[in-house]
Amino acid sequence: MRIHMERWVAAHHRGQRGDVPGWVMIVVMTAFLVAGLLAIAGPELNRMLRDALDSVNP
Repeated sequence: MRIHMERWVAAHHRGQRGDVPGWVMIVVMTAFLVAGLLAIAGPELNRMLRDALDSVNP
């Protein structure tokens, strides 16, 4: 059964290449989006975190 599955997978994927440039573009665009959001909202998020940590009683 395993040999049959390995042959099927090999035949199914023969000659097919992944869309590497598309995935690279998605990763790069996501990284830029996160960096942009952090640049815009970073100071406010930092202030909120400090306020939350300062309100915790030891």
